[in-house]
Amino acid sequence: KPYSIASAPWEVSRTVVMQLLLQVDDIGALDPHLELAAPGTPLDIEGPFGTFGLPDQAEHPLLFVAGGTGIAPLRSMLMQRVARAGAAPMTVVYSARSADELAFRADLDALAHAGRIRGFFTVTRDHPGTWTGRQGRIDEGLLREALPSPDARCLVCGPQQLVANVRGLLGQLGVSDERILTEHY
Repeated sequence: KPYSIASAPWEVSRTVVMQLLLQVDDIGALDPHLELAAPGTPLDIEGPFGTFGLPDQAEHPLLFVAGGTGIAPLRSMLMQRVARAGAAPMTVVYSARSADELAFRADLDALAHAGRIRGFFTVTRDHPGTWTGRQGRIDEGLLREALPSPDARCLVCGPQQLVANVRGLLGQLGVSDERILTEHY
């Protein structure tokens, strides 16, 4: 089964650890493909495969838009770009069902606090008292606020409907189709 690598290449080289983001179902069970693997179990890994990757042009601002576990490949690319000196501005828009499903939140908050990224987080289900940030789906207003410029390279990953909606909204905001790279599950 395909999984997205959440570690940047430099992180894997330095730590010899590759992070994957696995979805847990509503009762807390791991993905059935890995539920029998105890810590330390050797796994066969192939890849990476596909064409969804970090653009080479380091001078263009980047907008990363993720829904749910779609943050995994975007985190890998974000961490790779952050490691480059003089990286162009980067913005992350990330939506999850609830605050506790915002994966890698500590990493993203640390980067935002250090001024390395601008972060926009939203949850789609109401959790009174546990979440004081944005609520609701990613919409045109949120993307307008987050978009560094119409010249930004936009990387979008998440559920198929989110990806389609965000692509359309970015187009309405003046981002040309060739500047939008997408991956959905």
